[in-house]
Amino acid sequence: MTRGKKKPKDGASAKRAHSKGENEGYRPFAALKGLKVRADEDAAATASAPSPHGTRRRPPPQAPSAAGDEDAQALQRMMSGVKPLGSKARRIPLSEQALPSSRIDSLRALASAPAREEEESVQAHLRTLVEGGRFEVEDDGQRVEGRRAGVPPDVLRKLRRGLWPIDARLDLHGLRAGEAEEALERFLREKRALGERCVLVVHGKGQHSPAGIGILRGEVAAWLSQGRASVHVSAFATAKRDDGGEGAVYVLLVR
Repeated sequence: MTRGKKKPKDGASAKRAHSKGENEGYRPFAALKGLKVRADEDAAATASAPSPHGTRRRPPPQAPSAAGDEDAQALQRMMSGVKPLGSKARRIPLSEQALPSSRIDSLRALASAPAREEEESVQAHLRTLVEGGRFEVEDDGQRVEGRRAGVPPDVLRKLRRGLWPIDARLDLHGLRAGEAEEALERFLREKRALGERCVLVVHGKGQHSPAGIGILRGEVAAWLSQGRASVHVSAFATAKRDDGGEGAVYVLLVR
């Protein structure tokens, strides 16, 4: 009786035999792994090989991740419209330590100049009120004159006759009222600081003004007796014909 190979009696026995075959040598993806290894080796060799121009080839850039794309887009949106400064020398220093001391002093003086001028003007006006700033003014329509309270009448008579030497002149032709008032106050202040005594202010006769009326004439008299410029004035009087007549006024400055 010939003995043959026994067949598995049931499905469970066949399953065990198939599992045993897998464990012992059945690997269907082994060939794919080998292909991957060879492909990686070929890629590395291609990257290290020199290019036709003699430079080493760079590996292809990797695509950025989604998060990297979002960061780059956000940065681009934030920096849109920003322009770099043309030169480092023009950039604003971070602190005063970056500036020379002379530059810091000039900037501080420039910033405080308007406030200092306003303070001096207010103090001068207060001194005028305290020291007796009232003026006696006479105006007959052609000539105008005035003197501060306490100034002797003979001083005004001498001024009216043009007996005081003229130290400086100011021409207000072509200026508007606001500009003329500012120019007059600045002129008198500067000349008084220099120690000048008598100045001539030309305001015009108004021949080229509407209706031939000198607009600045009445304004100048008011500024010299009541305005900010009055603090520098002892007396004033319409000039003689040789010095401008009704279009100019002598101004005697406070010592």
